[in-house]
Amino acid sequence: MTERRTTRRYDLSLPVVIRVPAERAPDSQQGKTRDVSTRGVYFVVDQNMESGSQLDITLTLPAEITHGSEVLIRALGKVVRVERRMEDGNARMGIAAVIERYDIFRGKAARA
Repeated sequence: MTERRTTRRYDLSLPVVIRVPAERAPDSQQGKTRDVSTRGVYFVVDQNMESGSQLDITLTLPAEITHGSEVLIRALGKVVRVERRMEDGNARMGIAAVIERYDIFRGKAARA
């Protein structure tokens, strides 16, 4: 199998908030990232998502990682792969998403 990734992935387990803007319900799902790059993210959530769904993604890089202030990343992306996973005896959904656009907010702007 040929490696198609063009950017480095970082194994990071960070809290992530996911919202599917096309759905009528404004509810968001909370999950955990497994790895992150500038072009994509893999995260795990409790509920299923459809491949091709547009996503609003929000994650926070803590000061320990940035060696400075907290950094908030808000991204728009699209689901490219969905897989069922077992974690701690619970069925979860692993979601791979491509990041189409992102904004970075540092320090006090991250809290606003």
